[in-house]
Amino acid sequence: MSHPLRYRDDDPLLGRLRTVALGMPEAAEKVSHGRPNFYTVKVFAMFGGVVKGDHDADDFAQSVVFLPDPDERVALLTDDRFFVPGYVGAYGWIGLNFRTAPVDWDEVGELVEMSYRNTAAARLVRLLDGR
Repeated sequence: MSHPLRYRDDDPLLGRLRTVALGMPEAAEKVSHGRPNFYTVKVFAMFGGVVKGDHDADDFAQSVVFLPDPDERVALLTDDRFFVPGYVGAYGWIGLNFRTAPVDWDEVGELVEMSYRNTAAARLVRLLDGR
C-alpha cells in the first residue's frame, strides 16, 4: 500500500531545500512514505516529519529532517525550532521546523551538509571537500 503524498510539490520551502540538498555531489530525490527524501545511497535529508504518536498532524510538514553529529544533537535540541521526529529520531535524527522562525538558509545548508557527511560514502565526501 502506498502512502499518500504529504507535501505540495510547489511549496517554496521545499524548492529551497531541493536547491540545497541536490547541490550535494551525486544527490538525488525520491518520495518515500509520502515525503521527499534526498539521498546518495543512503538518505541524508527529508522534507517534513511527524512526532511519535501524532502521525496525522501537519505541525512539522514544512521541516528538514537530518542526521547531525552526535555531539551537535544535544545542543541543537535545546533550541525550540528543533524536534525529535518519529521513526528516525531513535537513530539520532532530528528535525528543524521551518514554521517556527524565519528560515536561515545558511544554517539549513550547514545542517544538510553535516547530515550528508554522516551518511555519504567517503568518495562523495572527498568530492564535497574538493569544491
